[in-house]
Amino acid sequence: MNITAAESEDTLVEQAKKGNRAAFEELVRRISRLIFARLYLETGDVHRAEDLLQETLLSAFRALPKLADASRFRPWLLAIAQNVAADAARFESRKKRDSSRLSSAEELGRIPSKEPPPQQELEQQELRAKVLAVLRGLPDEYRLPLTLRYISGADYDTICEQLRLSNGSLRGLLHRGMNRLRTELERLNVFSAAD
Repeated sequence: MNITAAESEDTLVEQAKKGNRAAFEELVRRISRLIFARLYLETGDVHRAEDLLQETLLSAFRALPKLADASRFRPWLLAIAQNVAADAARFESRKKRDSSRLSSAEELGRIPSKEPPPQQELEQQELRAKVLAVLRGLPDEYRLPLTLRYISGADYDTICEQLRLSNGSLRGLLHRGMNRLRTELERLNVFSAAD
């Protein structure tokens, strides 16, 4: 069965539940940036968010036959992403505790680093953390469009499709969201720290 871009999301979910991989791939194409944006907001790390996105999609593919209401696909998938992120955070926390007991600072000091100098890396991490904290503090209506546009690099049409917005509504949200983000960053003197 051929899948077209005009197929409704509910129809695609029903087809994917019956094992149609092309329908699931189309669903992934339509919603993956939204899930990535949500995971990035959780992790603050592009690579980690990409890994968690893959785990989320794999989990969703396996559990899709259990989804009772096709119209609840997006919230269901966002909940899976949230659970995958929480599980990963718990695993990382345990791993860090275990590894800190096993390795000494002297052993770690012998490993050559491919990272920027420690001071520069620290400054970049602090700046990233401040911007992400401010972004996380924005209302959801601004947070997701800003993340999709400026972090995951989605174009306007893709964001409109992901968030089910008109182009004008999206542009307004991005404008107001960016103003709020800029105002808060200036209030926290983040710009002067980056100069």
